[in-house]
Amino acid sequence: MRKIPNIFIIGPMGSGKTTVGKKLAELLGREFFDTDRVIEKRTGVDLGWIFDIEGEESFNKRETTVLEEITTLPDIVLSTGGNVVLSKRNRELLSARGFVVYLSTSLDEQFFRTRFNKYKRPLLRGDDMKKRLHFIRETLTPLFEEIADASFISDTKSPNILANHIFHLLQKRFES
Repeated sequence: MRKIPNIFIIGPMGSGKTTVGKKLAELLGREFFDTDRVIEKRTGVDLGWIFDIEGEESFNKRETTVLEEITTLPDIVLSTGGNVVLSKRNRELLSARGFVVYLSTSLDEQFFRTRFNKYKRPLLRGDDMKKRLHFIRETLTPLFEEIADASFISDTKSPNILANHIFHLLQKRFES
């Protein structure tokens, strides 16, 4: 019987990574982290401010630093930012240090879930939000798929059901 490794949840913004991650951490009895919240806590400002003042490149460096630290902690569930996979280093860290769960969602569902919080999601600022989401999706989907150990579609399942599906998959794969 093998022990369940650290769990890293990836996927596009609005796919439910944080909500599902928190519920999965409860089921596993583990500590939960969210890279975006860790960055906000450390800087004392929200992501929008970081993007406005320091820019996306600075944010990306902060994200890699957080990943390098948190992925070494034992027995955790970590939800990542939507663009975390753009960095090869980040993909390597996630792949090497835990079990990667990819939550995907349809473009329409993603738009529905993110449409009112553009400030908290700086990459969605601008006019045609659906077009931006489509562009981001085309860029990121192959990278998510490249490092995923398991994939789930989050459109029609509640976060509780998704977390339970992931939990049972982990039990089956690692504890049987």
